[in-house]
Amino acid sequence: MKMFRKLLTLDEAKQVIQRRFKPRPLGVEEISLLDAYNRVLAEDVKATLNIPPFHRSIVDGYAVKAEDTFGAEENKPVKLEICGKVNIGELPKITLTKGTAAEIVTGAPMPEGADAVVMVEHTIRKDDEVYIYKDVVKDENVMKVGADIKRNETILKEGRLLRSREIGVLAALGLAKVKVYKIPRVAILSTGPEILKPGEELSPGKIYDINSYSLSAAVLESGGKPVYIGVFPDEVAKLQKALTHALSSADMVLTSGGVSVGPKDVMPQTLNSLGKPGVIVCGIAIKPGKPTTFALIGEKPVFSLPGQPTSALLTFYLLVRPIIQRLAGRKAEKSLRTTAFAATRMFPARGRRTFIMVQLNRGKSNRLIAEPVPTGLSGAITTLAKADGFVELSENQQFIDINEKVTVHLFKSLEED
Repeated sequence: MKMFRKLLTLDEAKQVIQRRFKPRPLGVEEISLLDAYNRVLAEDVKATLNIPPFHRSIVDGYAVKAEDTFGAEENKPVKLEICGKVNIGELPKITLTKGTAAEIVTGAPMPEGADAVVMVEHTIRKDDEVYIYKDVVKDENVMKVGADIKRNETILKEGRLLRSREIGVLAALGLAKVKVYKIPRVAILSTGPEILKPGEELSPGKIYDINSYSLSAAVLESGGKPVYIGVFPDEVAKLQKALTHALSSADMVLTSGGVSVGPKDVMPQTLNSLGKPGVIVCGIAIKPGKPTTFALIGEKPVFSLPGQPTSALLTFYLLVRPIIQRLAGRKAEKSLRTTAFAATRMFPARGRRTFIMVQLNRGKSNRLIAEPVPTGLSGAITTLAKADGFVELSENQQFIDINEKVTVHLFKSLEED
């Protein structure tokens, strides 16, 4: 099989992948609410009760009949008799009658007969009497039954990512368990005779396996669960065995290395030997990332990414991340973007969509300046740490001029630094 006979554009590659593989959530499971953080809700959640379930005070003070406070002011207080106290967490045992008030704390249920609360700051207590220095109207400083959540109201919709706020809402409804979409398992392996696992002694001619670790983190960020398979030489028999194990262990597979055109780049032919339909995309007209390969083995997708760390992460971001998100039941997130001004001219590779890694700095007038990260080669390791995002140049674009306004696709929010 001759590789790269005709490179697909990035848009063509995406269309081919979307036509042949339509990612859907992998199933539903019910888990403890304590384990639900960062999971995706698999069904609409309706309230089974009102929140709050009773009328409650939202201040410390005195529960009163609002009409009893009419005319109260700083120089002319209204005097009421204290008939008891209402504590939080217990049912009131008192009933207010005309001319009486009950001491109450924030969050406590309103006693029978009361329809408002006077803030303690507007009162003075003398023995069993309280002097009111500011009148209140009906329902003032009171949260009514169902004011926050009404029974049978849809509170959270299917597809919602569960963060701390959503977890709190579910707990308020009394839910101990919740139905969520299953997490897609993504097998990850690296290839190449020069690759060693971090922690091993680095011998001459060897480098540490960056991609398995950076891609594993990227899978987690996308809502998947990485399954580390290991590092393997560029030998068909050993790769066949490793990939067969990876396919049986996960819902999709990510490999890095072995997809270019050298004699050791055997990944595409190995994938074709594992089952139909095999390799569907083999080479994309982008820089970096030209050798990127996509295969389907049965119904399981396999992305074989370039070995250079920057290329691998970029192509993951462009092609793999949206698929993992959909398998996890997430909405494919749009990239964070900002505008900046080019620090220098930027040129695309001839006939290829080009992605230039940039670092953002504040220039004169506090405007953002996009400075290309000097790499020399897409394999430069420091690119990963220095780049804040990338600028995209189309296949037919001549260049971006110095001081030209550009769109920067961010790897993370600028506020995270």
